[in-house]
Amino acid sequence: MARGAALPITIRQVTKTYGRIHALDHVDLDIQSGEFLTLLGPSGSGKTTLLMVLAGFTRPDHGSLRFGEDEVIRRPPHKRDVGMVFQNYALFPHMDVAGNVGFPLRLRGVPRAEAERRIEAALDLVQLGGYGGRRVDQLSGGQRQRVALARAIVFEPRILLMDEPLSALDKQLRERMQIELRRLHDRLGMTTVYVTHDQREALTMSDRIAVIQGGGIMQLDTPRRIYEQPANRFVAEFIGESSFLPVERDGAGFRYGAHILRIAAPPPEADGHLLMVRPERLRLVAADEPGEDNHFPATVEDVVYQGDSVLVQAVLADGIRIAVRTAPTADAVPVEGAAVTLALSPADTVVIADR
Repeated sequence: MARGAALPITIRQVTKTYGRIHALDHVDLDIQSGEFLTLLGPSGSGKTTLLMVLAGFTRPDHGSLRFGEDEVIRRPPHKRDVGMVFQNYALFPHMDVAGNVGFPLRLRGVPRAEAERRIEAALDLVQLGGYGGRRVDQLSGGQRQRVALARAIVFEPRILLMDEPLSALDKQLRERMQIELRRLHDRLGMTTVYVTHDQREALTMSDRIAVIQGGGIMQLDTPRRIYEQPANRFVAEFIGESSFLPVERDGAGFRYGAHILRIAAPPPEADGHLLMVRPERLRLVAADEPGEDNHFPATVEDVVYQGDSVLVQAVLADGIRIAVRTAPTADAVPVEGAAVTLALSPADTVVIADR
């Protein structure tokens, strides 16, 4: 298949209300040409509404939407020339695989010989070569997802939209398809906007992630920065596991209780702050171990074996519970009731806004 010229997307002040509910609240967003951007958020956050605005199925109350240099806010869906993969795949049960994949070409009046060539190329690209004559009901869930993807790319759109396309697959297949979709994106170079509520999926696939809540963008950044430097408590809680400790300003720095924290990165400006602690960043150490780490005395409350790791639930001196994830090495795992010291390096000591 040809690698088309991808288009940037520019969203300005896009707003959509349903009664008193702001599904989208003055959203501004720049999506780069050829980028894989994920809209991530819980149910009702506004991520699917924004995708439907991009597709043309939802008309916002006001705002601007540009594909490249073209304003498309009033352009109907069939004239936006975007590929779309729906959550339920939306395949036609009365058509075979080739008929489903070729449907967009038929709508565009592509000659039969050229359409057959493109259908075959699209099926080869999603590893379904030779499946053109199969009925949809003869396919597995993963194969149906590939057919839906082939249909979305067969007419070589410059923008591809995907609405939770992997949510119906089992865990193993979903994780395998995440890698395949990312490789396909890198090969085709389409500007891709992907909607999911699965944090790991977003971290695995994206160039950047827009975390959405309440119709607005809480943070827009790379997967690593979203995970390691979340903008606020909502982002930190939604992306991965975290414990939160109350901190107070102490001169130019922060302290937790009587302990002055060693911090590598400056915290954001905010009225209140929290120390965000990722379980896998904590270490169990000897109480008198030297070094620059921040130390927290604790008592083990529970130990849960989870195969590739052990989750230790501990209680700090002030009664706050905190989780530690460690390797299941026999001599490194404490027992319930043991007094332990938790160490957190300054690089992993992240203070975030309490909002």
